[in-house]
Amino acid sequence: MRAPKFTYRSPLGRLQAERVDVETVKQRGWREEHILVVSEADARLDFLEREVIRRIGERLYGAGGVTRAKS
Repeated sequence: MRAPKFTYRSPLGRLQAERVDVETVKQRGWREEHILVVSEADARLDFLEREVIRRIGERLYGAGGVTRAKS
């Protein structure tokens, strides 16, 4: 006999916010708080923009986890 898998429903589940659109949160953060969250790998950026983002990140927070070969 197979019993159905039991899933515990937490009483806190009703307090959890709905699923959030990350891009909307980033947009609101920039407009309201002037906080910019951007990935160096964002496809919307061109080479120069990605390089600027990488350099700012390294200056503020140190080298990232991926080492880049210098040409």
